[in-house]
Amino acid sequence: MIMPLFPFLSLRLALLPGLLAVAVAVMAQTNPPKVLVLGDSISAAYGMSLEQGWVRKMSQRLAEDDVAAEFVNASISGETSGGALQRLPKLLESHAPEVVIIELGGNDGLRGYPLGKLQQNLAQLVQLSDEAGARTILVPMEIPPNYGRRYALGFRNLYPTVAGETGATLSPFIMDGVATQPALMQEDGIHPTAEAQPLLVDNMMSTIKQALQAP
Repeated sequence: MIMPLFPFLSLRLALLPGLLAVAVAVMAQTNPPKVLVLGDSISAAYGMSLEQGWVRKMSQRLAEDDVAAEFVNASISGETSGGALQRLPKLLESHAPEVVIIELGGNDGLRGYPLGKLQQNLAQLVQLSDEAGARTILVPMEIPPNYGRRYALGFRNLYPTVAGETGATLSPFIMDGVATQPALMQEDGIHPTAEAQPLLVDNMMSTIKQALQAP
């Protein structure tokens, strides 16, 4: 006996939304959102292996919390805002990240780079990320007070200014609770030790989680 076609077709159509939802969920699990970290030696794990650095440890901590994310660490020791501007377009094209973390400016400041130009470069980095459809996190940096109070204060203030003008999310100071503790700093007094990396993760965790879970 030949069964009518329409009941089977109706059943398939009724099941289709559920099947699509399952397919989307599976794709989300197999293709977690990408996080591009564009930083300098602080994020490039200077003086230690990449596995010991805060970026790798952040990825591990998020996985433990069942937060899906794939980190692309494009950080380079000694990187400046100008150098990052040259590299970012290709990185955005290659990786199509959902989140971009900009941890830059320290090397510019240590070289006495003009603050207006640094502010402009950081704003351009945010703009490029926004135009690529990524949510941007701007990580504020600090420089030693011996560069002069006026320059150091201007350097500190440009990060909230850039965030306010561009809509980027301003993270806490990644070195909070670390930079003032000699035992957590390498001999150069600039870079955190391997033992300090979990504290950097703690400082950044909430901001990154919110960016990943944003609609």
